Amino acid sequence: MEDNIMNLVVFGVISWSTIFLLTRRVFPKLSFDFCNRVVSTIHAILAVILASLTVQDWRCPVCPLASKSSPEQMQTLAVTLSYMIYDLLCCLFDKRVKLDNSIHHLVSIVGIGAGLIYKKCGSEMVVALWITEISSPFLHLRELLKELGYKDTDLNFAADILFAVIFTFARMGCGPYLMYVTLAANNPFLIKAMALGLQLVSAFWFYKIAAMVKYKLTKRTSKKVA
Repeated sequence: MEDNIMNLVVFGVISWSTIFLLTRRVFPKLSFDFCNRVVSTIHAILAVILASLTVQDWRCPVCPLASKSSPEQMQTLAVTLSYMIYDLLCCLFDKRVKLDNSIHHLVSIVGIGAGLIYKKCGSEMVVALWITEISSPFLHLRELLKELGYKDTDLNFAADILFAVIFTFARMGCGPYLMYVTLAANNPFLIKAMALGLQLVSAFWFYKIAAMVKYKLTKRTSKKVA
């Protein structure tokens, strides 16, 4: 990994941690998880913007396949790698470690790290970043609204549905295609493993999200009948 990319990762971890500490200071009465989700929302929005700016050709976002990463793509991936490292450590401090979330973080860290070391697959990886982060702001908004006292409101329900729809479109619509082209191309093994791993995690989360939506719709229907 190049020194400037390594320095950006280290700077990023420090920066995300600082933003978290500042958020804790601004919202002292809100939970550790709330403050971490604020940081996560900032990252998700930034990641989607950077990924969108570094796609080389929107007529074929994953092209050129298995090619050398551009400097801009490397920097974008370094920003997200630093966030993933920060968030994994943050989850450990919160003592609320979830197996599926930990696997997602580890797969992402190893995969992005491999991409930065090989300096390849920039096109595939920034598209993967776009796909995985496009629904994240709505994921965190759901939980932020609950802590702010909007649980079981129409606003919270709208956030639930938006999250489910965008997640399904991105992860289960675009995700399988990205996995296929990544596995079919001449990519390093670790990159292929990341593509497969992320899609498996996405499929598991899709199952849980479908169950959540079913529960929410049933609950609202029951209230209207009553």
